[in-house]
Amino acid sequence: MASISVRKTLEDLAISQSEYTYYCDDAFQQIKKNIDSEQPFDLLITDLSFEEDHRPQLLAGGLELIAAVRAIQPYIKVLVFSAEKKAAIIDTLFKELGINAYVRKARNDAMDLKMGIEAIYKDKTYLSSQLKSVIKQKNAYEFSGYDIAIISLLSQGTLQKDIPNYLQQNNIKPSGLSSVEKRLNLMKEVLEFTKNEQLVAYCKDFGII
Repeated sequence: MASISVRKTLEDLAISQSEYTYYCDDAFQQIKKNIDSEQPFDLLITDLSFEEDHRPQLLAGGLELIAAVRAIQPYIKVLVFSAEKKAAIIDTLFKELGINAYVRKARNDAMDLKMGIEAIYKDKTYLSSQLKSVIKQKNAYEFSGYDIAIISLLSQGTLQKDIPNYLQQNNIKPSGLSSVEKRLNLMKEVLEFTKNEQLVAYCKDFGII
């Protein structure tokens, strides 16, 4: 169904020259072939994850494909079309891999795809509207390594009162219980949570831990 959305969108936009592949390795080779023949592609549309089958792949997923393609064709436009909704992963795609658009697989995604491609054509970036608030919320608080260490311990079942022992053993400062409590309270206040469990669930959902 996702493939149908992509094909229909390209047809609606009168984009007649396109190639489709089921494997990241094949996509990379096709892009390399077109570069060698001096007919480089303008746009790469890819998912992030693919179902494994009998055929082993050097490039296991969309992240690896984008990085490999960027190495040989730095200025190709990239649109990611995926069901992934973790803010940390999407944020990384824009900031570290320099993608141009992210469209989430959902209802009416053909319209969203069209808007994404049109934005790229105008040399703009695009993010599905339903994800903008998610990214904004994620960026409302910048998690430090100290924060992540505390939340990771909680997610592993460590009691809050026992966290200072771990911090002291690993030379992580500040390690006092009051410092841990203040940091947890700050995170919960900024993100509008009342319980540590909510904070842990949030960090898991958005790929922070």
